[in-house]
Amino acid sequence: MVQIGYTMMTEQAGPRALVEDVVAAERAGFDFSVTSDHYFPWLTSQGHSPYAWSVLGAAAQATSRIPLMTYVTCPTVRYHPAVVAQKAATMQLLSEGRFRLGLGSGESLNEHVVGAGWPSPQVRLDMLEEAIEIIRALFSGDNVNHQGAHFDVANARLWDLPDELPPIGVAVSGGRSCALAGRLADLVIATEPKAELLDSFDRHGGGGKPRVGQLPVCYDTDKDAAIARAHDQFRWSVGGWPVNSELPGPSGFEGATQHVTPQDIAEQIPCGDNVDDFVEAVRPFADAGFTEIALVQVGGDHQRPFIDWAEKKLLPALRDL
Repeated sequence: MVQIGYTMMTEQAGPRALVEDVVAAERAGFDFSVTSDHYFPWLTSQGHSPYAWSVLGAAAQATSRIPLMTYVTCPTVRYHPAVVAQKAATMQLLSEGRFRLGLGSGESLNEHVVGAGWPSPQVRLDMLEEAIEIIRALFSGDNVNHQGAHFDVANARLWDLPDELPPIGVAVSGGRSCALAGRLADLVIATEPKAELLDSFDRHGGGGKPRVGQLPVCYDTDKDAAIARAHDQFRWSVGGWPVNSELPGPSGFEGATQHVTPQDIAEQIPCGDNVDDFVEAVRPFADAGFTEIALVQVGGDHQRPFIDWAEKKLLPALRDL
């Protein structure tokens, strides 16, 4: 049976609301949760971007059952991989074994802020691979010294390590990232329901490992209001990964999506309160072979109605996938 997750979307809500919402999602019966890790929102209308790791620490203390996961953290530019390893180990201890470390090659939107430039896609994947090697080495508990192509580590050691290390997931979008994930990851992450991504992951060593997908939804009893909100806050999602990873700020996404219409969004994001529409939007992920699917309810102020509706109607319907 496919597991259904809840997304703490840091771009659309403040830190206290995010924690309160994941507590409600746990109570409603969502199987797991994921958290974005941004410095900027995609669009100004979303209006938020608190520090994800503080939110995760608070969520670990406020919840007791629901798994937590970064979806995803870039461990290469804004964060040094040695620091990510320490954060992940601490989160695993705080959550008592409920944390998974989702990693990806990042977006200029968030990583440009430290002034280190934005590498090419090829270099970003090279950096991600080296970062994962460093994180794994630190998870061993040994002193780590590393001089690599992209990172140096000088006599680092993690002093607080959990007995069960956090699994590492890697986000994929093409052949090279799938090969990297198959070799180095404990699970694979994708935002498109493409079976070929999972097939490539399997060919490179990912067979039998969890595969986690994600899609936006916009629940509202007023379908037109749902479409308008999805267009206002989520039209950035139509750009695709090659575009979304390169634009440096919300103004870039606003310019790039100025010709996207509400109807364009309605064709890609289920809007309203028809359960069947939402089930049919999730189905391609299940059919492609995803074992876990996280839902993103669009609109920071519209989480509780969605969670209540999901508990009563959507989650029971999705259990049949």
